[in-house]
Amino acid sequence: SEGWYDTAQICINGHVINSMSKSHPEHNKNFCDKCGAPTITNCQSCNSTIKGYHHTPGFIDINYCYIPPRFCPNCGEPYPWTGAMLKAAQELSNELNSLSLEERELLKKSIDDIVRDTPQATVAVNRFKRLIAKAGKPAADAFRDILVDIVSEAIRKQIWPS
Repeated sequence: SEGWYDTAQICINGHVINSMSKSHPEHNKNFCDKCGAPTITNCQSCNSTIKGYHHTPGFIDINYCYIPPRFCPNCGEPYPWTGAMLKAAQELSNELNSLSLEERELLKKSIDDIVRDTPQATVAVNRFKRLIAKAGKPAADAFRDILVDIVSEAIRKQIWPS
C-alpha cells in the first residue's frame, strides 16, 4: 500500500489546527486557539477535503511539519487564508501614496503573479522589488509580513534572500 492523505483542519486565517483530523479527531477544534477564527476541513468553493498528513505504512516522520496549501488542487481557488493575504497585500498597495496609480496597479498584478507562481513570476518579482524599493522600507517590511508564508520557496528566496 502506498499510503493515504489525512484531512487537515485549518482556521480560515491559516493556522494549522490538526493535519490528521480523521485519524486523530481528538485534536480537532471548532475555533482556532490562536485567533478565534472558525476552522475548516474542506475547500469552501468545491467542498473537497484539504489534504493533510500523508500516512505511509511502516514510516513515521518525526520531523514532519505540515504547511497549509495555498490553493485548492481540485478547483484552483485560493483557500481563505491565501485569499485574505492577497486581499491585504492588494489593500496595502492602494495605500502607497509614494507610487503613482499606474505603479500601484502594476504592483497588484505583480503580487498576483508572485503568489500564483505563474510563468510571469520572474518578471513580477523584478517589478515587485523595484516598486517596493521606491515605496520604502516600512512598506517592504509590511509586504514581507503579509506574503512570506504564501509565496513559494523559490520566489521567497528571490525577493527576500536572507
